[in-house]
Amino acid sequence: MAGIWALGFTALLLLAPASAAHSGSEWAVLAVAGLSFAGAVLTFRRPPPSVRFLPMALAGLLAVAAVAANAAYEATEWRTLFSLLAVAVGVVTPLRVAPWLVAATAVLSAAVVLARGGSFDSALWGTALTTTLAGITAYGFRRMGQIIGELARTREQLAAAAVSAERLRFSRDLHDLLGHTLSMVVVKAEAVRRLAPRDVAAAVRHAEDIEAIGRQALTEVREAVTGYRDASLAYELDTARAALAAAGIDCEVRESGPALPREADVLLSWVVREGVTNVVRHSGARRCVITLRRDHDPVLVEVSDDGAPATETGGTDGEVGEVGEQDGSGLRGLRERLAAAGGRLRATRLPRGFVLAAEIPRLGGDEAP
Repeated sequence: MAGIWALGFTALLLLAPASAAHSGSEWAVLAVAGLSFAGAVLTFRRPPPSVRFLPMALAGLLAVAAVAANAAYEATEWRTLFSLLAVAVGVVTPLRVAPWLVAATAVLSAAVVLARGGSFDSALWGTALTTTLAGITAYGFRRMGQIIGELARTREQLAAAAVSAERLRFSRDLHDLLGHTLSMVVVKAEAVRRLAPRDVAAAVRHAEDIEAIGRQALTEVREAVTGYRDASLAYELDTARAALAAAGIDCEVRESGPALPREADVLLSWVVREGVTNVVRHSGARRCVITLRRDHDPVLVEVSDDGAPATETGGTDGEVGEVGEQDGSGLRGLRERLAAAGGRLRATRLPRGFVLAAEIPRLGGDEAP
């Protein structure tokens, strides 16, 4: 970034000496200065392996051209070459020494002006100060680019650390929760097995305890995983593939478009979850296709299968068409969620299969990871 910014100054800083150049030698010095500056700036990030110090060498050539021009020519316009040299120094030299080299360039420019008989004020305020400002500005842009890169890398590291910490928390919570609960279930089950032949009432009490423990554990597990699963469409798609494969149903996922904002991602994850659950439980399908089209507004997600006709899956008289509000609490809940976000749900029975489709606006907010 600093290199591109510095190149913009090439033409600007060469305008003054170009206006003072008349002879062939002056134009030759001007060309050497411009080309050495451009070469140094363009090669400082990835210099050729065989000439690693090429940017520094070109900056040195620019310094020679600047000193020679100011020593040979009377026009004060040539002093802007020192500003050009300071910009090159600020860009191509190591960051730890760049400010010192910019200061040295400013001292050099003042010394040349004084040697040519210029006044102290002209050397200090007219040449050294402008040279310093040009070099420090280039150095500042370069340093800012480095800091931005470091912040981006730090952000990536923090994101990775957060994911790792969440996985550790999740595994620890499940271990603590299920380890204790399952131990109690095992103990109670052993008690039921021992007491059943001689004390049925006691065995029934222990069985009731197992039921209560199981229900409580189920509630706690749901609470533990809600935050982990609730907000990730990618997770639901992976889960859908695994669930369909376990049920012996071929799964095809068709995706297009960029990542969605968080709110839309959560809503569509609910649609995929409900649709795949219905396919596994009720459809008797051999193949399921999940279509996710994120490159349009509204966004579309569709879960379709080639399951049995409506009469074979609990439908009414083989009815084909859109399913109404009365069909299933899961679909009613989805309709309410989508309607609150300005979307709509379509559940359609086909002669062979079922299609669950949802459309929602892209919605605003941060993109989901």
